Amino acid sequence: MKNTINAKEQNKFQIKSIRADWWDYSSNGIYFITICTKNMRPSFGILNREEVILNTVGEVAKANWNKIPHYFPFASLGAFVIMPNHLHGIILFEKSTTIKNNTAAKFGPQSNNLGSIIRGFKSSVTIEARKTDFEFAWQTRFYDRIIRNENELENIIQYIYDNPIKG
Repeated sequence: MKNTINAKEQNKFQIKSIRADWWDYSSNGIYFITICTKNMRPSFGILNREEVILNTVGEVAKANWNKIPHYFPFASLGAFVIMPNHLHGIILFEKSTTIKNNTAAKFGPQSNNLGSIIRGFKSSVTIEARKTDFEFAWQTRFYDRIIRNENELENIIQYIYDNPIKG
């Protein structure tokens, strides 16, 4: 007798994506990103009087965030803040038709999209951070919001700048 598992049983082990299934995350857009450390461990520094004082790992995260446009020329960075246990940032995708149509994805559909940028960022920070802090780890996922209008963008920018004040 064959050992079969029904679809319901198979699906209980699959992790449901938190990404918007109606959106192409490789397309032009403005994205608000939040990435947390594992167990919300304060790995990036301390909050001191409404200011975040970054430690070595925090400086590594900041430097690697700022390198994103070097590796992904279609991405530019907006407002950004590192808190002791998470970071918020805005990434803008501006792909020209020429770049989008002539650049074949080397690793299938998962290259040159938001997920590949965040994976690369998290990986580079982890490699460097573990040279000084062997306990460093990221939360498995990240949060994103597709920014749809100017008012929403302004509110999110204000939220990012106010984050250290609110602690």
